[in-house]
Amino acid sequence: MSIARHHNEWLNLIDRSGPFLSLPVLMRVFPQGLPRVEPDLVDNLRLAYEEWRDAAPMLGALAPEHRAWVEHVLCEVLGLRQESLAEGQAIPPTLNAYIAEHGETIRPDLVVMDGGKARLQIMVLDPRYGLERPLPGRIWNASPATRMMELLHSTGCPLGLVTNGEQWMLVFARAAEPTGFATWHAEYWLEERVTLQAFRAFLGAPRFYAAPENESPEAMLISSADEQQEVTDQLGYQVRAAVEVLVAALDRADMDRRRELLRGIPAAELYEAALTVMMRLVFLLAAEERRLLPLGDELYDRFYAVSTLQAQLREASDQSGEEVIDLRFDAWSRLLATFRAVHGGIEHDLLSLVPYGGHLFDPDRFPFLEGRPKGTRWREAAAQPLPVSNRTVLHLLEALQYLTVRVSGGGPPERRRLSFRELDIEQIGHVYEGLLDHTARRASEVVLGLAGTRDKQSESSLSQLEDLRARGGGALLEFLRSTTGRQAATLARALEPPADLDEPRFRAACGNDDALWERVRPFAALVRHNDVGYPVVVLPGSVYVTEGTDRRTSGTQYTPRTITEPVVRYALEPLVYEGPAEGAPQPWKLRPARELLALKICDMACGSGAFLVAACRYQADRLVEAWALAEEANPGVTILPEGEPATGDPAEIPLPRDAEERRVFARRLIAQRCLYGVDKNQQAVEMAKLSLWLLTLDKDRPFTFLDHAIK
Repeated sequence: MSIARHHNEWLNLIDRSGPFLSLPVLMRVFPQGLPRVEPDLVDNLRLAYEEWRDAAPMLGALAPEHRAWVEHVLCEVLGLRQESLAEGQAIPPTLNAYIAEHGETIRPDLVVMDGGKARLQIMVLDPRYGLERPLPGRIWNASPATRMMELLHSTGCPLGLVTNGEQWMLVFARAAEPTGFATWHAEYWLEERVTLQAFRAFLGAPRFYAAPENESPEAMLISSADEQQEVTDQLGYQVRAAVEVLVAALDRADMDRRRELLRGIPAAELYEAALTVMMRLVFLLAAEERRLLPLGDELYDRFYAVSTLQAQLREASDQSGEEVIDLRFDAWSRLLATFRAVHGGIEHDLLSLVPYGGHLFDPDRFPFLEGRPKGTRWREAAAQPLPVSNRTVLHLLEALQYLTVRVSGGGPPERRRLSFRELDIEQIGHVYEGLLDHTARRASEVVLGLAGTRDKQSESSLSQLEDLRARGGGALLEFLRSTTGRQAATLARALEPPADLDEPRFRAACGNDDALWERVRPFAALVRHNDVGYPVVVLPGSVYVTEGTDRRTSGTQYTPRTITEPVVRYALEPLVYEGPAEGAPQPWKLRPARELLALKICDMACGSGAFLVAACRYQADRLVEAWALAEEANPGVTILPEGEPATGDPAEIPLPRDAEERRVFARRLIAQRCLYGVDKNQQAVEMAKLSLWLLTLDKDRPFTFLDHAIK
């Protein structure tokens, strides 16, 4: 097993959300892999864990047996010395955080100290409490994970560890930056030994006290966070390349059938259809991994799930070869069936799916994808799906599910499985933004796709390149340098007589036209290859993807959480609290639930919904707090969503008792009652709706429940 795969293995065995350790950083710090754990340490850990687990249901956070287990992990497993662990009065008062708007002070239970500096703040919870669920009996409706995040923000120490004995969650939080969470499970330390190796290698005493400064836990996480944007950018690049492959496949099928398949379909509409297919796939992958769709159901997994289709196609490719699956076309029909199922629902004894509706999955929006004429209805007209090969579908899915990442030391790029649970909804919006940078055009002459840097994949007509070469004086080199972003020396070498061209594929791309191939040959080393390995040579009448101006003219821009969250907070605070608008000192008084639900919050250029998503999160958290205050004022009485006591009317809807269900319920109410958005870009509007649907985790409500408010 390669070292990169070794690191990927343990990363996939822990729960992660937000920025965490990146593969390049792990390869740099642990180039030989994670250090092994001594057998004696594992044996002692097993005994201590089993003793604690048997007693855990009866233990509180302060029980001696619980504290003994936590100290065993900290001191015996991580190797921290007792004298380096501050607790009680020994914890510096600067490590207390007063949350003024809630009137609550947060403190760590233990702190790993290095001289006078705090390196790791630790919270120890009752074994019965979850780390991501609000603590019972508290007005501030925040989970231990959120409390640790606020503590780290307030104290300037970026590392925290929250544990209930079974779960050990590392929190990495810096002011004005996304927060990362990674959770190890004690049970897995013994079953999946590599997770114990990772926990000990990353949080052990040597990492805090003996590692070089650039290999400390804090430095590793900061370096990894800086590379998170690279991950999102790489995904965006891969998705754009996949759209190019899909457009080329649709155009090739049309050409093979004498341009009858797509007659009357403008190039821009073909691109919009391909873009829509990719966004459907992005959404489905995110929804399936969040269990909003029935992933895990045998029937769904075999015949509908997008998450499982890639593995099925890859297995077929490995067994028969890509050339063989290029002659099969059932995967595309399966995708179309899944799109129909999401839109129209499934009612069957063996599988049930809510009809989610919505514009994005509407089969009648691009009926030509199903081989139907415009104006036909999907429930009435027979479909004859376009002949998109299984090989094309495989490359579309792999572009989304696997990132191609550079490996330090100059080795070949590694493929890393991407978890859509780790992608913020805003990051999905970033992928969408990249798709709007491009459009499709129909070639009036031969066009070559030029190989460039990742952000400069340009196209040029063959005649233009020939004219520039004939002009001499470096005109061609200067043009290529400006359009591809490559160095002049590299381009000059590419213009020399090539020695190792894949001539058969070039000839095929040229339509087996010998005269055209002779014209293309001098520029062949400049031509890029698409994701299925063919040179991008566009023949007259064919459609190709190129850079456009849609995003700039529509004003669509990706906005990260580091911008949306503070803007939303300072915009809404004067509306949800009594005090800030009047200049009153904190703590402020939270307005009652009825008033919170009466607020109307509108983003008049909402794009893919980044600010609306942030507003939904913020406002829902305040609503849950208002409910808690209402329950405190009316002990033993059922409270309704408006914050008023129930009257016993059968039509009344009581609040969920489970804290997590209550938080989701609050988000649904805020999304449906309070949020409004407008945008000139129809695709952006659909993404805004779907982003909020993902955020509200409402698998029983159609996409259209926001149609009245986002237009």
